[in-house]
Amino acid sequence: MFSIFKIFFALGWVSFGGPAAHIGYFRKTFVEQREWLSDEEYAQLVALSQFLPGPGSSQVGFALGYKKGGIAGACAAFLGFTLPSIILMIALAVLSSSLLETSLFIGVIHALKLLAVVVVADAIVGMYRSFCQTKQTIGLCMMVAVCMLLFGGIGAQVIALLSCAMVGAFWFKPHNSDSPQKKVRLQLAPLFIFVGILLLGSAFASQGTIANLFHEFFYVGSLVFGGGHVVLPLLQNLIGDQLTTDSFLTGYAAAQAVPGPMFTFATYLGYELYPQQPIVGAIVATFAVFLPGFLLVLSVIHNWKAVASIPTVAAALKGVNAGVVGLLIAALYQPIFVNSIMSAQDMAVVLIGLFLLKQMKLPIVGLVACFIGYGVVLSLF
Repeated sequence: MFSIFKIFFALGWVSFGGPAAHIGYFRKTFVEQREWLSDEEYAQLVALSQFLPGPGSSQVGFALGYKKGGIAGACAAFLGFTLPSIILMIALAVLSSSLLETSLFIGVIHALKLLAVVVVADAIVGMYRSFCQTKQTIGLCMMVAVCMLLFGGIGAQVIALLSCAMVGAFWFKPHNSDSPQKKVRLQLAPLFIFVGILLLGSAFASQGTIANLFHEFFYVGSLVFGGGHVVLPLLQNLIGDQLTTDSFLTGYAAAQAVPGPMFTFATYLGYELYPQQPIVGAIVATFAVFLPGFLLVLSVIHNWKAVASIPTVAAALKGVNAGVVGLLIAALYQPIFVNSIMSAQDMAVVLIGLFLLKQMKLPIVGLVACFIGYGVVLSLF
């Protein structure tokens, strides 16, 4: 368990760039380097995370830990990957917004956004080679990318992936599909816990208590599809009137600046919302916002494996895998590329980063150090 924690803890300090970039980091570490699972198995975990509410990349990390070490491994993976972000968010909450306005901080964050472009581009190339080998799969990939670029939103994402599943089931189903099928079983205990907390949590919560803080963030975590950026409007609607606008937006900016999952925005808000014991508030809010997604993963992950062995479903997943590559292509442009590449110089730095990663085989930690150094130099001019 400690070895799983160490791996994810190291990733937690360098995983900048949001969910799409995290998926790239995870793939490079656990598919290419450590060979914990195949590209196909990894894409199935990514696809599963797209259909469930909660923090997509963290759910993938949680599932990776579960595959390696069961519940304890999943908890070790979550704690390792999230702890660096929690530490940084609490530190930023203590230091308030003064640090966020310094030229050094702005320069380093801009450089790390460029690193995210490099990581996501590398993930796209690798997954494209694995899942887009025919005209049909390439067509599905491009369809999803175009759909997301033109329409965007979680609704378009779900419709696009469901379309890929239906087309894949029709196109890729083998002619001889009479092989024995595994028995499908649901894990009901996590599902009952999820439903119970969601329906009954408000009965035990009163305004200003730690129970109410837990309930509010659990509710938000139960409704968020599509990653960290979607959590902003939900949190703003739910607890925005309890904080000043400046404090709320400072926390959101900090969440985008630190490595790891953007859901640790809840860490900052919990610190601010529970001044009696701010560290306790930060930890409770963080745990509550992640818990729904993890309970849902636990309730379906065994069922997901069994269902994935059914020939029709396997064919549908082949289409979904191609669609996931399309999602990453769209994410590379929006929000990553448009919020990172501001000049020809930025593009040049990205190309150098790709060269260092792909040709010079520079480790991710070394690449992060290079980009941080570039950000420091950038802040001086």
